[in-house]
Amino acid sequence: MNPTVARLTLRGLLGRRCGLLLLVVPALLLLVSAIASGSTADAHGLTVKILGQLGLGTLVPILGLVVGTGAIATEIDDGSIVYLLAKPLPRWRIITTKLAVAIGVTWLFSVVPTLLSGLLLFGTRDGMVLGYTVAVMVAGAAYSALFLLLGVVTRHAVVAGLGYALIWESVVGNFVEGARTLSIQQWGRAVAEAVAGDTAIGADVSLGAAVPLLLVVTVGATVLASVKLAGLTLAGEE
Repeated sequence: MNPTVARLTLRGLLGRRCGLLLLVVPALLLLVSAIASGSTADAHGLTVKILGQLGLGTLVPILGLVVGTGAIATEIDDGSIVYLLAKPLPRWRIITTKLAVAIGVTWLFSVVPTLLSGLLLFGTRDGMVLGYTVAVMVAGAAYSALFLLLGVVTRHAVVAGLGYALIWESVVGNFVEGARTLSIQQWGRAVAEAVAGDTAIGADVSLGAAVPLLLVVTVGATVLASVKLAGLTLAGEE
């Protein structure tokens, strides 16, 4: 990691208006959980819906999208990335530093609220809360890497990210069984199931497929983003 790049990235993420959204998203999860905790409905079912569908299925992709694209896309759009690229710094280090910051911010605003919400809803029974917490961690890292890559390769990163997270995962994935294999959300569920046990959390993708796919997306997106950023440097010099 490069401390200067990390500081600038963190300042950019938390200093813009998107910083407010980063606060609203976990606040919404905690508010819904606090209200639901006083309900007489089945606690297990409520926890699955709130942590699984609202948390892992909706709020984590949104956070990953805002943070992942915000870590670099804005700098590319306004041209300020040129000043960073002019430094004698390997392009892969810029990407890995920005990714580390993006993952850290995503975890801060998703993992902690998920853990607190789970404890409000279900306590520590059956390892369910721990399962969803770990799932949010691995899915948040993969989302951050994927959306950081989109921020480098396209000026329409937010639109492309929403298309994947909301249309592919939320719509197509719910009706086309095969599409779930290519869903970060489902990979996260597989990890949650392995941690908590299949009696507490169900998943449509096996752990043996989910873990390699998570690694491939996270590492592959990082490598591709580094290559693309190096290409931007060469294009600018030409």
